[in-house]
Parts: sequence; structure tokens; C-alpha cells
Amino acid sequence: MAPRTEPGNARSQKTFLITGASKGIGRALSHRLASAGHKVIGVARNADRDFPGILVPIDLTDAVATEETLTKLKAEHAIDGVVNNVGFIELAPLGSIDLNVMDDIFRSNLRPAVQLVQALFPGMRERGWGRIVNLSSLVVLGVANRSVYAAAKSAMVSFTRTWALELAPTGITVNAIAPGPVETEMFRVNTPQGSDAEKRFLSLVPMGRLGKPDELAAAIEFLLSEPAAFITGQTLFVDGGASIGKAAV
Repeated sequence: MAPRTEPGNARSQKTFLITGASKGIGRALSHRLASAGHKVIGVARNADRDFPGILVPIDLTDAVATEETLTKLKAEHAIDGVVNNVGFIELAPLGSIDLNVMDDIFRSNLRPAVQLVQALFPGMRERGWGRIVNLSSLVVLGVANRSVYAAAKSAMVSFTRTWALELAPTGITVNAIAPGPVETEMFRVNTPQGSDAEKRFLSLVPMGRLGKPDELAAAIEFLLSEPAAFITGQTLFVDGGASIGKAAV
């Protein structure tokens, strides 16, 4: 069967760049998109022999190396969409927040997103089609010990709304996904299986379980698609109902 041609755009195959692509949600999304026939460019610090596309090893906190890599990628690929999935977390309650660490968390979570989008959206604008998806988090609604991480993820929601307004006439949509607790490598580093922290998270989720990376990837895949063309500036909570509160029994 021949690939379906999407309305308003001659290329049915898209090229998507995904940060944090070698693990968790980023890895699941990469496999989903590749299976659908798209070209995937992954950016990650860790190798992945089974990555279903081009994996670029880079530390996004290195702004100079990131700029050099983006210049090269733009010259070699027409990138249709960006998923700002990479994230860094530091846990600390109020009274124990290290201000230097806070600065590092803000810089490492926010600067790469701005740098990537500013580098790549002009090409999307020129072609009249583009998708930007930012990863936020359920913690923006308030979770203990996550003041700094929640603030950084709240900024991703703000980026989403502002960029959506600025880019609305161009054919580029900008949306965010806010995962609830998802069983990824990063989640398990801070929330060991069977721990009190895991029990607290599960108590917040009406479905009573953790999310799966592929479930988040499915939501992101939709926002990257042509049928999502009239959705922009939105934050979708994919969290087993945690953002609406625990049902009374």
C-alpha cells in the first residue's frame, strides 16, 4: 500500500527530532514514529544499539556543542518537528534547596528547549508545517520536595502557550504533555519499587497504577500528526486521572 499523502503537505514521511531519546518516553516515542514510517533523529547522552533512526550523542547542557550539532543537522535534514523530552530532576524540600543546584536545574531543563526550537522552527515556518511538543509534568500541580523541578516544568507550559500564539499563523503547532508517574529509568532512580514514595504517587492516581512509556508516546505521536493540526497551546495531562484528584470511596 502506498503511503498516504497528508492534506496540505506533499510529504507523508516526516522527520522528527527527539531529545532524551535513548530511554523511557523518548525511546518509546522513537520506536512508534519509526514504525509509522517517519525518520527519527534522537539526541541523547547514552548509546542505544537498537535505536530506530539516527542517534546523536550529545550533552544538551553544553550550549556550544549543541549549536554545532544543530547547524550540522539542519544542513542534512529538513526537520518537521521537535519533542523536548529531556529533563533533569533534583529533589529537596523548602529549607534545603541549594540555590546553585536550582540554577543548574533551570538551565539544564529550559535552555536546551529554547535553543533547539529557535534553531529549528525557521525551517518549519518556511515549509509551512511543523510540530513542537514540550514535556511538562504532573508535578506542576504541586508535589512535595519538587519545588525546583516543578518550576522548570511550569516554564515548559508557559513556553508552550507563548510559542503557540507566536507561531499560530505559520502552520506550526505547539503543545505540551504532562505525564503523571511513569515507570521510566529516571522515575525509578528517585522512586524505588515498593518505596513509600511509590506508594504516595500511586495514592494520587485514580487508576491505581503507573503509566507506561508507550502510553505517553502514543499521546505525543497524536500531537505530532496531521489530524492534530487544529490543536495548539494546550497541555494534555496523561496521568491516569491524577490531575483531577482521587475519587471518594
